[in-house]
Amino acid sequence: MHDIKWIREEPAGLIDALARRGNNSPEAKAAAEALVAKLLDLDTRRRETLTKLETLLARRNAASKEIGQAKAKKDEATASALMAEVAKLKEDVPALEAEAKSIEAELNGELAAIPNAPLAEVPQGADEHDNVERSSFGTPRTYSFPPKQHFEVGEGLGQMDFETAAKLSGARFVVNKGPLARLERALGQFFLDVHTGEHGYMEVNPPLMVRDEAMFGTAQLPKFKDDQFRATNEAELAELRTALWPADVETWTAETHWNYADLGEPPTNPAERSAAFWKYVAFKLKPDFDNASIEYNSRWLIPTAEVPLTNLVRESILSEEELPMRLTACTPCFRAEAGAAGRDTRGMIRQHQFTKVELVSITTPEKSAEEHERMLACAEAVLKKLDLAYRVVTLCTGDMGFASQKTYDIEVWLPGQNAYREISSCSVCGDFQARRMNARYRPAEGKGPRYVHTLNGSGVAVGRALVAVLETYQQENGSVAVPDALLPYMGGLQMIEKLK
Repeated sequence: MHDIKWIREEPAGLIDALARRGNNSPEAKAAAEALVAKLLDLDTRRRETLTKLETLLARRNAASKEIGQAKAKKDEATASALMAEVAKLKEDVPALEAEAKSIEAELNGELAAIPNAPLAEVPQGADEHDNVERSSFGTPRTYSFPPKQHFEVGEGLGQMDFETAAKLSGARFVVNKGPLARLERALGQFFLDVHTGEHGYMEVNPPLMVRDEAMFGTAQLPKFKDDQFRATNEAELAELRTALWPADVETWTAETHWNYADLGEPPTNPAERSAAFWKYVAFKLKPDFDNASIEYNSRWLIPTAEVPLTNLVRESILSEEELPMRLTACTPCFRAEAGAAGRDTRGMIRQHQFTKVELVSITTPEKSAEEHERMLACAEAVLKKLDLAYRVVTLCTGDMGFASQKTYDIEVWLPGQNAYREISSCSVCGDFQARRMNARYRPAEGKGPRYVHTLNGSGVAVGRALVAVLETYQQENGSVAVPDALLPYMGGLQMIEKLK
């Protein structure tokens, strides 16, 4: 989240940042200017309202003292007039407090929806076609046979089953079994061992379900709520149903119970009310952080371990001696892939559930650029040990993530697809997430607390690493050679062959 003080003092800075994300188009520039004007207007109104409120409170306190002084002088007329004034002030204060709270909520809502500002060195561009290659490792292998895609290899081995997964959970899930399941487990363990043993990251086993506040802190909410999975509790929903659904449909009103424009007329047929309730709940419980009237103790399945790892420092003040803090975790991840319709529908490239080893760094502003380069090198190291060909690209302004100041993507070569595909993304976020989490540190020289800088990266995606190993190490007879780096994790198995 951006600092409104910075926007107030340097509005051109945010306008330029947002215009760059829009590839400096006239439309992006105009939209940025309009947004900044709205922010400044809200900020002015907020500060003016707070000033009025402070004036009223000061006058109320002063008048209360004057009442005592007037009564001490037995000046009942003055005392009565002052008491009437205080009574009026007591009526005016709540309304002004509500107005200030409303303006601040609107301002914070606008700020929460604004992406991070790209660093000056980030290349300008509209989309992935404008990303800039930074480096590469290895040479794509050649084969004496047409290389297959990973799902053809896995299904040929009889150890990758999408059909059964669909029966269990629907599309975009997979069941891996036998040596292939062990190979997937070996990859995650190998990545963790390298990052903890050689790169100095602390392994963490975090929760897989988090609160709204944690998702907001790392900027998955509110903007990307449609890409997330929300976990619900049946008992809580039953209580909510009782609270929100009146006994008689006739008691519904558009103002308090229903939104006719979005949901249509409330049903009168009891048989239809159950389905309508869920539609209503989905509408009412949007995580917009502006509906304090409804208490709902929901959780979110983590889309990446970045969320719990980064939020470990939320609402805290660290000492500079604790930094940099380097954390890693191997966890299942869950994504709705709401915008992926028709993309990578076959195979394991884009799944609702996948495993990933995450790297998170918490550091000082002065060290964040250096830490970004270090994190990239750590992610590259595990791919080098697996002898997988890859390239590193710097994402352009139009392809960067919402919370990122600068991002490197590592794209691994997939022979079956004859293409490079992303396997890791390493981003520096500056103090963008720290402001949302209120995560700070106290400098060693004794100055006041400052916001930390946060970084995150994949070290790397286990599922996509499995894809790369299957395609890279496939043999003409359909078997798959186990990479040397993984042999210690495979119990002596050197070749994965078709199950008999």
